[in-house]
Amino acid sequence: MTPWNRKVAVVGVALSDCGRVDDATPYALHAQAARRALADAGLDRAVVDGLASAGLGTLAPVEVAEYLGLRPTWVDSTSVGGSTWEVMAAHATDAIARGHANAVLLVYGSTARADIKAGRRTGNLSFGSRGPLQFEVPYGHTLIAKYAMAARRHMIEHGTTVEQLAEVAVQARANAALNPQAMFRDPITVDDVLSGPMIADPFTKLHCCIRSDGGAAVLLAAEEVVRDCRTAPVWILGTGEHVSHAAMSEWPDFTTGPAAVSGRLAFERAGVRPREIDFAEIYDAFTYMTLVTLEDLGFCGKGEGGAFVEKGRLLVRGGELPVNTDGGGLSAQHPGMRGLFLLVEAVRQLRGEGGERQVRGRDGELPRLGVASATGGWFCSSGTVVLGRD
Repeated sequence: MTPWNRKVAVVGVALSDCGRVDDATPYALHAQAARRALADAGLDRAVVDGLASAGLGTLAPVEVAEYLGLRPTWVDSTSVGGSTWEVMAAHATDAIARGHANAVLLVYGSTARADIKAGRRTGNLSFGSRGPLQFEVPYGHTLIAKYAMAARRHMIEHGTTVEQLAEVAVQARANAALNPQAMFRDPITVDDVLSGPMIADPFTKLHCCIRSDGGAAVLLAAEEVVRDCRTAPVWILGTGEHVSHAAMSEWPDFTTGPAAVSGRLAFERAGVRPREIDFAEIYDAFTYMTLVTLEDLGFCGKGEGGAFVEKGRLLVRGGELPVNTDGGGLSAQHPGMRGLFLLVEAVRQLRGEGGERQVRGRDGELPRLGVASATGGWFCSSGTVVLGRD
C-alpha cells in the first residue's frame, strides 16, 4: 500500500431528523447528520480533513465548514443537482486514494418542506432564463414537464404503459412500509396512482416524489483509518460520472439517461457486472427515472424497463432486484438533492442494518454488492457508485 493507491471505505453514515421538521434550520440538520455519522464511525471530528457540501450558503461549503467547526485541507462544492453526492463521493475517493485527504465528510441538509409551509419560499417552476435555458423557458415547460416529456417518448418508442410506471410507485411504497423512518407508509395500488390529480401528463401526483425536510452525512476514509472505526467498512469499488446536456434540445435520446455512461464506467472500474449486484438505490424524483435508470445500468435491455418493473421485481421482500429499499424519494424522504440518502441506505443494507427492510439472499445471507446511482437536473448529469463489503 502506498499513498497513491489506498483503498477507500465508507465508515460512517447517518440521517438527521427527516420528514416533517418545523423547528430546525438547514445548518442544524447538517450538524445533526454530521455528528451522527461521526458517532456511527466511532471517530472524533478532528480526523476529518476533507469536506464536500453543496446547496447551502453563499460560499458553500465554506459556511458549512465554519458551522461544523471544521477547517478542511481538501474541499469540494461540485453541484450537479441530485447526482451531486455520488459525483462528490467519486472525487473524495480519488483524493483519499491519492493521499490528498484521509477522511472526507459528505453532508447535506434541507428544510424544503418547512420553508414552503412557513411561506419562506415558494415552489420553483424554473431554474432561470439565462444561458441555454433562455431558448426553452418561453415555452413554459417546468422541471416536472421535462421529465414527463421524456417518459412520454419512452412510452411511444417502447410501448411502456402508465400502469408500468405506476408499479414503480406502488413497490416503492411497499418498501417504505418496512421503514419506520419513511414519511409515507400506507399501501397504494396502481389504481390509486392512476386516479390521482394530474401534474404533468403522464405523471399524476403519486408518480412524483414527496417533499420533505431532512439531512444526511457520509464519512469516507482511507484504509488505515478503518481499523480505528467501530463499524465494518463498506468499500468503494468503482465510480462513474457523466454530464449529458442542459437544454432539452441538446439531449439526443429522451429514452437514455446519463447513467448509461456513469453506470458503465462504475461497473468497469469495480470489475463487476450488473447481474452480480444484489440491490440498487436509484434516484426517483419521478417513476420514469427508476425505470429508465434500470435500463441504463444494464439490469434489463433498452425498452424492457416497463416489463422489468412488473411482478414485484423491485420489492425488498421477494423481489429479484430490490430497488430503493427505504422507500425512495417517492415515499421515504426527498428534501431536495437526495443523492446522499442513496449512499446511506446502500451502506446500511451492506452492513445488515436494514431491519424489516433488510435485503437477504435465498439462504438468508446479507448482500455483498450494491449500487447507488443518482440523476441531476432533468437527466442532465449522473453519478454511480458501486459498493461492497468484505
